[in-house]
Amino acid sequence: MTIQENKQLVMQGYQKFQAQDIEGLMQNFADDIEWIGVESEYLPFSGTYRGKQEVMRYFGMLAQSQEAMQFEPREFIAENDKVVVCGDSQWLVRATGRSYTNPWVHVFTIRDGKVARFQQFNDTAAAERAYRPLPASMSEQSAGTGLHH
Repeated sequence: MTIQENKQLVMQGYQKFQAQDIEGLMQNFADDIEWIGVESEYLPFSGTYRGKQEVMRYFGMLAQSQEAMQFEPREFIAENDKVVVCGDSQWLVRATGRSYTNPWVHVFTIRDGKVARFQQFNDTAAAERAYRPLPASMSEQSAGTGLHH
């Protein structure tokens, strides 16, 4: 595939993700895709996933744990078999009700017309703050039962 075709494949993938067409998105991936996410004890979908079935599991955990309030790929940079995308997102964490803003960079490796590797880089500290349970003293204050100075 040409650099432009690689870029188009990635753009189509984002369109499918934004339309919540995860089944359609899977068609863009190689059977042995390697999906490399951030590592965090607080994020239920963190880690590395291998193969389409595992990546489907990733998307299921992502959808269960948070909702995209905004997800915008902004810049696409392509060279050889790589497509790098810079973007911004805002997520609502279902368990805590808190949201976070998250600038990100995604790196795709294309092989034989399919995404063979995906790696993401983002602000894990912001996500962890939104996922972490509030300390008991903060929870009490937010419930109106804590001490106020």
